[in-house]
Amino acid sequence: MAIVQEIRIPTLSGSSEAPPIFDGTTRLYISYSCPFAQRVWITRNHKGLQEKIKLVPIDLQNKPAWYKEKVHPEGKVPSLEHDGKILVESIDLIKYIDANFEGPSLYPNDPAKKEFGEELIKYVDTLTKETFGSFKADPVTQTSAAYDYLENALGKFEDGPFFLGEFSLVDIAYITFVERFQLVLSEIYKHDITAGRPKLATWIEEINKNNAYKQTKPENPQEFVDFVKKRFLGQ
Repeated sequence: MAIVQEIRIPTLSGSSEAPPIFDGTTRLYISYSCPFAQRVWITRNHKGLQEKIKLVPIDLQNKPAWYKEKVHPEGKVPSLEHDGKILVESIDLIKYIDANFEGPSLYPNDPAKKEFGEELIKYVDTLTKETFGSFKADPVTQTSAAYDYLENALGKFEDGPFFLGEFSLVDIAYITFVERFQLVLSEIYKHDITAGRPKLATWIEEINKNNAYKQTKPENPQEFVDFVKKRFLGQ
């Protein structure tokens, strides 16, 4: 499927005026650097909804006051403005967009795949917590079981290189964090998470061929490495 090539519009900051909220336009509020928001952005792109769902990038370091007042009381992203309401939480939003908008389905009908997909989506929080929690100690050892879990999960279905065979919401839920953790573990800890995990290596390679995903990749991936150094390592 051909993906519309979009030019990234400037982020809205403290001095930016609010869009005409609840005017009937469907808007996805994101940050270009946020892995949670990136999940929903990928979903929108893959389903070909660039004309139906307008992106509104927010500067999280200098948020406009109206964003907390009118959109998300906690000032977080992503948020989806649709049908006169605001919806939040990235996993809920990728499921919502897949179920309520046109475009190729991102979840299989096969009951076994559905069940395994839900199990995998629940596990993504374990992966992120274990990885973030390991940065101050020994991430290579402490995250080994989590990445082995992914390697084994990728062998469950053999009709494609993705978690459920075909590209799905499960892949979207994981890739935005795996891409960042892969870079951090390589740059700071000199560890390759794909070493001895050929299915994980192929999965990352195949997702990087997906234009819906490629358009959402951080323009400055080093930013996350610097965040980890500052937040967890005091550098």
